[in-house]
Amino acid sequence: MNRGGVGSASIVLIFAVLCLTIFTVVSLLSALTEESLIDAEVHLVEAFYEADTLAELILAEVLSAEIVPEAVRGVEIYADWDWDLMAEVISFTAPVSDTKELYVIVAIGFDYYEILSWRMYNIGEWEADDRLNVWTGSFDNSPIINW
Repeated sequence: MNRGGVGSASIVLIFAVLCLTIFTVVSLLSALTEESLIDAEVHLVEAFYEADTLAELILAEVLSAEIVPEAVRGVEIYADWDWDLMAEVISFTAPVSDTKELYVIVAIGFDYYEILSWRMYNIGEWEADDRLNVWTGSFDNSPIINW
């Protein structure tokens, strides 16, 4: 008996091609999202190393100077004597991005220097994402149900 129509093998084949097409599109969208995240990370790392290089140049100029200057390469230098370390402690920040800074603290003694801190900090204001209506943990605003 020859039935004229689409067989079950054709239906399975169409379903398989449809599934593969959907998985391909999802994979492509995922890859594009990952690429944008990687690009943002690459820009942050590049900016960090530029700020790190600037901080090293500033530290080299401060260490080679007779007295600690007030500013080097447009960056203000803050200095204070620390009696516990018996050293002058200097601090300065090198900008990394709009929301991050490289903060450096160095103790400079008579014949040595010690890096006390060399870290990147967030300087931007943190804003909570309050777009979702989330349960606060109380039933104060809900109607009272009497059983």
